[in-house]
Amino acid sequence: MDSESESAAAETQTRVVHAVCSHDCPDSCGVLVTVESLPNPDGSISARAVKLQGDPAHPVTRGFLCGKVAKYLDRVYSPDRLLYPMRRRPGAPKGPAGYGSQKGREADAFERISWGDALALIAEKLQAIAAEFGPESVLPYSYAGTIGQLGFGSMDRRFFHRLGASQLDRTICSEAGGVAFKSVYGVKLGTPPEDFAHAGLVIAWGANIHGNNVHLWPFIEQARRKGARLIAIDPYRTRTAALADEHLAIRPGTDTMLALAMMHVIFREGLEDRAYMADCTTGHDALRAHALLPEHSPEAAAAIAGIAADRIAALARGYARCAQQSGKPAVIRLNYGIQRSENGGTAVRAVCMLPLVTGAWRHKGGGLQLSTSGAFPFNSAALQMPELMRAGALGRDARVVNMSLLGEALTQLGASGREHEGPPVKALFVYNSNPAAVAPNQNSVLRGILRDDLFTVVHEQFFTDTADYADVLLPAPTFLEVKDVQGAYGHLFAQVSERAIAPLGEAWSNVRLFAELARRMGFTDACFADTEDELIDQALATDNPWFAGITRERLERAGHVALALPIDATGETLPFSTAEWFRTPSGRGELTPVPVYVPPAESRAGAAAAGGRYPLEFLPRKADNYMNSTFANIPTHRKMEARTAGLLEMHAADADARAVTSGDAIEVFNGRGSIRLRAQIGDTVPQGVVAARMDWNKLSPRGNNVNALTSETLTDMGAGATFYSTLVEVRRIDAEAGRAV
Repeated sequence: MDSESESAAAETQTRVVHAVCSHDCPDSCGVLVTVESLPNPDGSISARAVKLQGDPAHPVTRGFLCGKVAKYLDRVYSPDRLLYPMRRRPGAPKGPAGYGSQKGREADAFERISWGDALALIAEKLQAIAAEFGPESVLPYSYAGTIGQLGFGSMDRRFFHRLGASQLDRTICSEAGGVAFKSVYGVKLGTPPEDFAHAGLVIAWGANIHGNNVHLWPFIEQARRKGARLIAIDPYRTRTAALADEHLAIRPGTDTMLALAMMHVIFREGLEDRAYMADCTTGHDALRAHALLPEHSPEAAAAIAGIAADRIAALARGYARCAQQSGKPAVIRLNYGIQRSENGGTAVRAVCMLPLVTGAWRHKGGGLQLSTSGAFPFNSAALQMPELMRAGALGRDARVVNMSLLGEALTQLGASGREHEGPPVKALFVYNSNPAAVAPNQNSVLRGILRDDLFTVVHEQFFTDTADYADVLLPAPTFLEVKDVQGAYGHLFAQVSERAIAPLGEAWSNVRLFAELARRMGFTDACFADTEDELIDQALATDNPWFAGITRERLERAGHVALALPIDATGETLPFSTAEWFRTPSGRGELTPVPVYVPPAESRAGAAAAGGRYPLEFLPRKADNYMNSTFANIPTHRKMEARTAGLLEMHAADADARAVTSGDAIEVFNGRGSIRLRAQIGDTVPQGVVAARMDWNKLSPRGNNVNALTSETLTDMGAGATFYSTLVEVRRIDAEAGRAV
């Protein structure tokens, strides 16, 4: 090494920063970021993240990261990052047409502007729209692009509340399941992930643990090494199902029936825990009588769920007898897939009742986990300040628009005959989401955001499908570039994520963006001057004993802090092991109203199937190596997903009936739209079910994705999206003529 190289190396400084992955995943991993700082010739310092690793001190992260985040620096330093504010060029049409529909040419539709000009333009447009149509004509649209408390909902909510904009009902992902779980237990809490290691049976019910909850997997493997079995219940042969001891390929939308059939066997054979039910539940007699009805027998359920009666009975017996036979309890990892069905809330309620029937909660490692988010008593009211709606020009709470009905909101609100719902949406402000790709009934959504009279602002890291329709584009940071505080929905540790590097280019955080925009709008409220640290302090300001001793300063020192959950006489935290844990009106687990199986209208047994036009049940799957649509544009992540790119997975019997062979170009269609893919024949789906994964529209054949087929029908509870209640038909495309045959 020459002297010049030695001098440069000596001046390079390395530090390690504790951050938290803020993507929409239950694991909320502690991340150690190695940052190198090097002096520039002008005396400034350049800092660059050069390595990411899981925090080995975190009891759940345990030193490793998922495949998505292990390659996260490819995203941070992607040459495709959106780094500067931009506005649409005069005359450039919205959508892919604005840049000739050529991927990589998106910037051709825009011109760079300063932040000052961008804020002035946005403020002027919002003020004019609010003055002419009322402030509720402005609709914010966001979800969980970040689940950090500040990034997800703090200064942004204050801004839109103060403006009087429409409120967004954020239902698209988990609302049906959350409402359902709380109707039984009163609070979203569950078996700690570390305790899965003590289970004798693990049921992954609609949960692709290995694909999107990977930090739970080592605890399950630990249990399996000690003799536990893993059973996967899923219509699709996921990674988890492929690695399980048994895979039950249930038909979509029939989970309620399977759960009732399990209860039928348990009650019929006296396998329930009567003492636990007497102490901790209400409505158990009604549930017993309901479950024992003949229509809930394993034989009846087999015809509906597509699982043999003897396998259903064996599943029920193995589940109920697990603790008695092995000395270890059974645990269910339930995920949100089953609630994305027309009657998904009922399905979640039914599955959630199983550990109450067997008393599995009484044992370490037993019970159920859907989400632990209810264990984190962040002071959302202090962060979001809904009282600003009443203090502002509106003077009342603003109307609520369901995000799962975005297509309807953009095309029908304010239309003739619907005036009672308020004004039409004239401004759309998108952040933390990519609705052009992820929202249901995509064709309706795209018609809406294509409107010339809709002013659209998008705060993003990349030129997403939604960015293609923006009037103003604003650059957003990654989680390495901001400070935030975070809980989890898959473990029980609070964490602070420190800023590891300065925001790239001119990227602004949600906090800075909406604080600065508030000032441009003339909002003088003191709350818009709050700093990140002050917001974190406000988020942690609660008298809830579960946050006892958790402060920003302590989190900054330790990185992660365990919640102060109750412990029993043996020093264990066993949620719902006693009645004191429940937060329901009765103070117990509520088993009534009893769950009733009703087939989704869009299912093989539903009303929509009666005409026979669309006989196949369609699963619009999420990719294992993307986070919804996040990462879909990164080459390293696309390479990991190459196996299923642009494919429709089919059962051989369904393919043969349509003269389709693997590799054929096919059209998948229903009354809402169509997409073109290539057929892949195999064993990943049962007969009558087809599956394809979501991608960006612009990276898909014909510029659309699976959501061209999904509907805006809402779930029975929580008014959520019903992605997995979708019927389609498939036909082969003549390769030479380019038409369906």
